[in-house]
Amino acid sequence: MRNTATIATSVLLLALAACQKTGTEASTGAPPAADAKPVPPVVQTVEIPAGIVIEARVDQALSTERNRAGDKFQATLEVPVEMGGREVLPRGARIEGHVTTSRPSGRLEGRAVLGITLDAIEHRGRMMPVVTSLDTRTSDAHKKRNIEVIGGGAGLGALIGAIAGGGKGAAIGAAAGAGAGAAGAAATGKKEVEIPAETVFRFTLKQPLEIRG
Repeated sequence: MRNTATIATSVLLLALAACQKTGTEASTGAPPAADAKPVPPVVQTVEIPAGIVIEARVDQALSTERNRAGDKFQATLEVPVEMGGREVLPRGARIEGHVTTSRPSGRLEGRAVLGITLDAIEHRGRMMPVVTSLDTRTSDAHKKRNIEVIGGGAGLGALIGAIAGGGKGAAIGAAAGAGAGAAGAAATGKKEVEIPAETVFRFTLKQPLEIRG
């Protein structure tokens, strides 16, 4: 009988302990481990500082003859951008830019000027706005030969006019000769800026660029 009473007492104590444990879990409201929500990954942010050089290869030809200020162009990143040994912008990333200045060459004088800058660069399928320096290309100066062409044309016209009609003819011939010389120089004297496709430009980042992820 004593053993039976001891066993019964032990069973009762175990039952009471189980009830107290269940009551404690219910009061604290602790969810079962299986229902725990996963912790979201920490999003890392990398800042590319101002002063970093971005090398861009233009996809199409640009020219002061065909392009005007505001025209858009496409390019690709030629050299990857790394920060702390980590590649944050891979080679081949898409780049968007626009023409800032397009001034054609004058006839017989002046130089053509073409300026471009970058607007955005791709990161994981999204175009991120950037502010970069300008890259400006200027045509060669006109040569003295242009003036010589005009002068030579005027002298020849004066000689022909003098033979044909004396002093008055010489004046008319000189004017006609100068016109012909100017037309010839104008046909070959304009100097435009021509940038072939696949040309690589170097731009400097003017404001920091924040890369997330």
